[in-house]
Amino acid sequence: MKKLQPKVFLFENVRGLLSHDSGRTYKTILNIFESEGYSVKTDVYNAWDYSVAQKRERLIMVGIRNDLVGKLYIETPTPHKHKLVLRDVLNDVPYSAGVKYSDQKRKIFELVPPGGYWRDIPEDIAKDYMKSCWYMGGGRTGILRRLSLDEPSLTVLTSPSQKQTDRCHPLEARPFTVRENARCQCFPDDWTFCGSVGQQYKQVGNAVPVQLTYEVARKIYEGLEGM
Repeated sequence: MKKLQPKVFLFENVRGLLSHDSGRTYKTILNIFESEGYSVKTDVYNAWDYSVAQKRERLIMVGIRNDLVGKLYIETPTPHKHKLVLRDVLNDVPYSAGVKYSDQKRKIFELVPPGGYWRDIPEDIAKDYMKSCWYMGGGRTGILRRLSLDEPSLTVLTSPSQKQTDRCHPLEARPFTVRENARCQCFPDDWTFCGSVGQQYKQVGNAVPVQLTYEVARKIYEGLEGM
């Protein structure tokens, strides 16, 4: 950026960047951008507000070169009124690779109703499955979590089967496939992911939802065109 000095830049990260190291990490990044001659606007977006069937918060910083401040205006995209849920995106999903649960875990998940989690199964089974997690504080709502077709996905992760962040399929006792996760991230069905199954899950999970990216990029484009 220092060499090219673009009119505008976009920086994206997780919302937790704001609080990391008591806010010092974010402040350091902001200071670097400002020292390079940019005025920066920071927003936190929930992808669910922009036609994405997923609750996924992302921090986006948009910087305008100081000599263009007052000449270049970039609006914040307006949230969409209609909110998508999994029912809207899990129809006719093309076949793709996906991991499976162990037989033991699959049988336990068959006890969990759509939209439920560990509190919705017999206590002795949940306690045996959760082991030391049983004694942890907090709601632990990510453990044995089964999604519902009538809700958005939780944040799509890079690994589909972690004990404390389960996202079981609403209708089948299994994790989402690569292509189902890609639907939750708004990728078109003909988009190709490369490498091993694990690498494909990681590529999908690390991405910014396509529709959210489009909405922010469209406002940047409109601002540049309107100069």
